[in-house]
Amino acid sequence: MPYDVVIVGGGPAGLSAAIRLKQLAQQNGTEVSVCVLEKGSEVGAHILSGAVVDPIALNELIPDWKEKGAPLNTPVTDNKHWVLTKNGKIDMPHFLLPPLMSNDGCYTLSLGNLCRWLAGQAEELGVEIFPGFAGAEILYNEDGSVKGVATGDMGVARDGSHKDMYQPGLELHAKYTFFAEGVRGHLSKQLMDRFSLREGVQPQTYAIGIKELWDIDPSKHKAGTVIHTQGWPLDDVAGGGFIYHQENNQVAIGFVVALDYKNPYLSPFDEMQRFKNHPAIRPLLEGGRRVAYGARAINEGGWQSIPKLTFPGGALIGCSAGFVNVPRIKGSHNAMKTGMLAAEAAFDRLRAGTEGGDELLAYPAAVENSWIKEDLYKVRNARPALAKFGVTLGTLYTGLDLWLHDLGLGKLIPWTLKNHPDHTQLGRKEHYYPIDYPKPDGKVTFDKLSSVFLSNTNHEEDQPVHLTLKDQDVPVKLNLTLYDAPEQRYCPAGVYEIVGQDVGDPRLQINAQNCVHCKTCDIKDPTQNINWVAPEGGGGPNYPNM
Repeated sequence: MPYDVVIVGGGPAGLSAAIRLKQLAQQNGTEVSVCVLEKGSEVGAHILSGAVVDPIALNELIPDWKEKGAPLNTPVTDNKHWVLTKNGKIDMPHFLLPPLMSNDGCYTLSLGNLCRWLAGQAEELGVEIFPGFAGAEILYNEDGSVKGVATGDMGVARDGSHKDMYQPGLELHAKYTFFAEGVRGHLSKQLMDRFSLREGVQPQTYAIGIKELWDIDPSKHKAGTVIHTQGWPLDDVAGGGFIYHQENNQVAIGFVVALDYKNPYLSPFDEMQRFKNHPAIRPLLEGGRRVAYGARAINEGGWQSIPKLTFPGGALIGCSAGFVNVPRIKGSHNAMKTGMLAAEAAFDRLRAGTEGGDELLAYPAAVENSWIKEDLYKVRNARPALAKFGVTLGTLYTGLDLWLHDLGLGKLIPWTLKNHPDHTQLGRKEHYYPIDYPKPDGKVTFDKLSSVFLSNTNHEEDQPVHLTLKDQDVPVKLNLTLYDAPEQRYCPAGVYEIVGQDVGDPRLQINAQNCVHCKTCDIKDPTQNINWVAPEGGGGPNYPNM
């Protein structure tokens, strides 16, 4: 199936690119064929974010979004920052925080619902959207340029044989292919290796964000209140919590743990449950009902970790490349803008009559000259400072760094701190003690399996396991021996477990049907032996309002 542009991923970046292409075609009286592939069962099914959204990109893309019914219904009205101790909190005065951490003019909402709305806008413009189809393979022209992608075969059994319902994948050819897979996209990883896109840039670093959606007592609900926390329960580990009072008496509550943590016994999921037990937080949830759960990795490397964005025949957009502003805890606005800029570069080439296969060099140049760089460059040292100096000193350094930039004195800080790969930071088990996490009470705190149930995760069980191991012996010989199998703890969905230890024959069991596609295993595995690939299209979580 031939198109002018194929976009892999129906998130904020991919949909913004599709809309912008069609807008430009309409404005210039031409036709551009655009297709969006979305591996989730519907657009938004795999989208998870806090979220507090800066509408700057949406204002540019669809200026009349309010009149068109975009689901940005809850403006931020109160912004709080708490430093938690085990039994108390310090409410940081707002005037002490750098101005860029203000959420004035922002909205708290479901990013999944925003993507559903964007998909409707795209389809009205003539974009073809194919949900339930995962991009499984990159296609190349004879000259080595990207030709498009192939979707995964459907109806393949675990042993590789074809079931009665077998359907081969489709080839989608394009003059330009945009990869908007989100964090740690498996096709984007291949492109980075094949075209050396990471050469000369810092390693990408990540965190895992775990989120729950609660219906709470209306008397406790304060629409538009946004709370961010740092400190307890994490020791010297970067991260913190968020509590967003959204519409319909719902609260989005979550916890973020940087994946450069050292203690192999740390469990981000259990840190989230412990966080909810804090005396400043538990009363908010008591009497309420948890209605959704999910988890997702987050890019944290910043400006210095953004790879080369183009290659012959296509581009990386959005979180496939990594445009999150860590101190602001926002990336959707930058992701949308990258999609728009890539679309503009592609449209110019298409209008000039190109046959494709070339590099869209105007795209990275446009990013360099846009407000994306201004947004990210001034916060470039925030995340690596926590790794270099420790959380306490790193926070103090970051505050000074951000204030100087906000005061127009950024030239006093000409340096850029370096990042390190997260998987290299894990310590050996003999240097740490297991963490005694409290048992869940089933009221405010819960176990992994009941949580996965709320994510509506579903995979066809009789299909090849999409969590692949490069070496089948590594999980026991190295991970279990050296780190006490940390995959059992860093996975927020109970996918990995060691069985057979009681009979002296330990082995790793992979419960792939539980996978919520967070990508943490692909990132944190200390031996980089786990490789996440896309399962059969339509599988995975089905997030409502997340």
